[in-house]
Amino acid sequence: MREPTAGGIVFRITQDQKDIEILLIQDSKNRWTIPKGHIEPGETAKQTAVREIGEESGLKRVDVLAWLGKIHFKYRRLEKLVLMTTQVYLVQSLDKNEHPTKEKWMNGIRWFKFADALDAIEYADIEKLMLIAKRKIRSGEY
Repeated sequence: MREPTAGGIVFRITQDQKDIEILLIQDSKNRWTIPKGHIEPGETAKQTAVREIGEESGLKRVDVLAWLGKIHFKYRRLEKLVLMTTQVYLVQSLDKNEHPTKEKWMNGIRWFKFADALDAIEYADIEKLMLIAKRKIRSGEY
């Protein structure tokens, strides 16, 4: 069974312009990850990423800058093996005054300094995409 999903590595530049902050959500099993969710019929992966970021974080003023890559997860749901493919985008938060708010099913949501986000993230594939994201942000090559 296949599950197409999309999400984003959401970032903002700190007020002093010296660091990058990454928005992470903490799922119901206490794992830190990026906002993401299922692609609805008729929706593009990019549209899904924006919608899911809005639903999961409350952030409405975002800009999708680049596609970062695809990650794959396999897991069991009841008797079936599920292959989840997630399209991941680089997404900039445009409003420094907009505060993220978590959904009820989450245990947490917050901005992390980039190095702390790398330490907190639970998935190696997302960590690799975060490093690509950092290079793109620093170089301005979206």
